[in-house]
Amino acid sequence: MSTPAEGSVVMAATLRDVADRAQVSVRTVSNVVSGYEHVSEKMRQRVQRAIDELGYIPNPVARTLRTGKTGLLSLVVPEIDVPYFSQLAREVIDAAGHLGFQVMIDQTGHDHERERQLLRGGGRRNLFDGMLFASLATRDELRDVNPARSSPLILLGEHLFDRRFDHVAIDNVVAAHDATSHLLDRGRTRIAAIGAQPKESYATPLQRTEGFRKALRERGLGPVNALQRTAAHYGRADGYAAATSLLRKSPRPDAMFCYSDLLAMGAIRAVFDAGLRVPEDVAIIGIDDIEEGRYSRPSLSTVSLDTPFIARTAVSRLAARIEDPSLAAEEFIAPHTLIARESTENR
Repeated sequence: MSTPAEGSVVMAATLRDVADRAQVSVRTVSNVVSGYEHVSEKMRQRVQRAIDELGYIPNPVARTLRTGKTGLLSLVVPEIDVPYFSQLAREVIDAAGHLGFQVMIDQTGHDHERERQLLRGGGRRNLFDGMLFASLATRDELRDVNPARSSPLILLGEHLFDRRFDHVAIDNVVAAHDATSHLLDRGRTRIAAIGAQPKESYATPLQRTEGFRKALRERGLGPVNALQRTAAHYGRADGYAAATSLLRKSPRPDAMFCYSDLLAMGAIRAVFDAGLRVPEDVAIIGIDDIEEGRYSRPSLSTVSLDTPFIARTAVSRLAARIEDPSLAAEEFIAPHTLIARESTENR
């Protein structure tokens, strides 16, 4: 293959160039580039071969002018370095890629004003065809968003379904109930809970507290307020501090239900630092099923959330809403599974 002479200008390949090389129409090339599904596999391969040979790069500006869409989705999370949200971001990027979208990620740092700014969006929202919002916005913040005047929005996880926006979530009440019941099934009766956030009005801590208390009531036990601890954030340090406080109680708890795996990891360390054993003295369970918990010692019992399901469902629903904004809002509940590991199982 000949190379261009030094100083010469190399023109970028166009849709017409690809069409001529593949001996198809420009429209067919456009359909392949746009990921249009009603193209035969044989034709798709033929066009792709021409694209590869010519080094054709789609022009996003031209696509936006032609279709009114950018091919970009926005994913908003509280903290990208939290393992659950990192995994969610990875799954969302993969699911979006299969549908021809790219994803830009933003984090709020649990700042409600930042959440309001992202929800309002202004001109920034025009950069994206739609938004996946996995942050902690309350009803007050969402009330300011007019679905008819904003780009498509899918809420993930931390919200109560208000019938204006699609919502992909887990059943936090049942998940917390299952975790607490697992501890009760192992003969634990002084069960502490770490993770309530009474000053916040978003759904997850309220629902997990409800599930915890429901499981105790079913066994004829009432929640002991002295064995419940709040957590400003769901991190290891918060879990450590809360568990350390609980272990000073007399009698101390014989089990701890933590509202996240990171809280549980901190709690495990606190138990060992107090000269006690997990699970012999204190059994511990979390929620999330992060990779760290599978390889810790002891390995962490947890409620595993189906993150791939959440990502696939959210992205496919957002893609459908981008095509048809008039769709009625729906709520999708992801499955979860309780996984018993060493932190609750006496060896």
